[in-house]
Amino acid sequence: MTDLKSFIEHYLSENKSEFEKVSEYIFNHPETRFEEYESSRFLADQCEQAGFRVERHVGGIETAFIAEYGEGAPVIGFLGEFDALSGLSQEPNIAEPVQWERHVGHGCGHNLLGTGAFAAACAAKAFLEKNNLPGTVKFFGCPGEEGGSGKTFMVREGLFDGLDLALTWHPSPGNAIMSLSSLANYQVFFRFKGIPTHAANSPHLGRSALDAVELMNVGVQYLREHIIDAARIHYAVTNTGGISPNVVQAEAEVLYLIRAPKIGQVDEIYKRVIKIAEGAALMTETGLEIDFNKACSNYIPNRAAERLLYESLQEIGPGEPTEEEKEFAKAIFDSLSASEQQDAFNGMRGFGYFGDGREYEGKYIADTVGPYVETDEVLAGSTDVGDVSWVVPTAQLTTSTSAIGTPLHTWQMTSQGLSTNAHKAMLRAAASMGLTGMKVLQNPGLLESVKEEFTAFQKDNPYTNPIPDHVKPSKLNA
Repeated sequence: MTDLKSFIEHYLSENKSEFEKVSEYIFNHPETRFEEYESSRFLADQCEQAGFRVERHVGGIETAFIAEYGEGAPVIGFLGEFDALSGLSQEPNIAEPVQWERHVGHGCGHNLLGTGAFAAACAAKAFLEKNNLPGTVKFFGCPGEEGGSGKTFMVREGLFDGLDLALTWHPSPGNAIMSLSSLANYQVFFRFKGIPTHAANSPHLGRSALDAVELMNVGVQYLREHIIDAARIHYAVTNTGGISPNVVQAEAEVLYLIRAPKIGQVDEIYKRVIKIAEGAALMTETGLEIDFNKACSNYIPNRAAERLLYESLQEIGPGEPTEEEKEFAKAIFDSLSASEQQDAFNGMRGFGYFGDGREYEGKYIADTVGPYVETDEVLAGSTDVGDVSWVVPTAQLTTSTSAIGTPLHTWQMTSQGLSTNAHKAMLRAAASMGLTGMKVLQNPGLLESVKEEFTAFQKDNPYTNPIPDHVKPSKLNA
């Protein structure tokens, strides 16, 4: 039988330049949630050229697609993302902030994420072809992770049904299994409608929607003292009602993002926020419209699947950076603030690194694989992979695409998106996921403990999709 590690390393080495070109294309065409028209089209085209059967616009989402190869069980899915962030752009491979003309950029590394998952799927497909084995490989083109919960919509539409295992990854400064749960969330617009009037001549005739927004925000501020410590409530005032202070604002809008470790906790807090909004409307005699925008559930780790993935990550190893890569990583680290530098290893903890950083003293790129730790800790962030994990056994890993200390959603992360180190780490992630998929395709019995754990969880935790049926994916620039 084929030496799996040698097979995948040879395959990825032979196709290295092609996968790097895919990453470069997505990086150079940054698009925000559910508007990833060029990235989605290009990646779906690449899947077709690689011999996958591709279904586009799945689940009623313009930029979502599924690429499939093979027949029968087991069915292994690889999850890829490709959306970018608004307000964040950066020339690659520069250790100082330089803005692009277009203020959209891959500050979360999704050009790497989507390409790495695609490469893993391609390698698993090649393995099926070579060995004429039964089994199915699926690559999921998942749009709108950044503020859109694209996968949660896809789960709602049943697009992951039938999978035996889902694998994915995320770029970061470390090499580890992402063994933490995550925060569930709701994202909701609160729109107030008032009555305009001359603010000086007839203020008594007006009813200010902006006053309602401000009163709501004050009320929520007081609420923060009376919710669980792990919860988070964020907001952005998205419509202040205009720029004329001499006109009482007839409309105003605020967008809230409510997070907590469990989806039920989010719902409890949301109901209290609604009461505050209703109180603000009552105090100002304004109308209130609540527009539920999106949601995602907390991530459910599958420990048996994580152990399989960790074994593969160890086999592939952490890689060895070149001197040039070390120098660039140091320049990026030096660009960080003192507080960011001091928080370097705490930031990596969310990605499954539980060390104290001593092994990286004097280093700026992680060159070891962190030990696998089963933990009850919760990542102080959210991911729509969470909803996939409720319906399919799921495991995630990370590889060191960026310098130690690099925070996500920063120009430093964007700057490293096309670095040689990032592309090497992307292919290590692909090799680790692909190797895991190949092992399962070769020996489906490896899934027994994975399925037993997942079945036991499902028995006590029935899943309800947190996005109401009437809610549709929302574009950032709609």
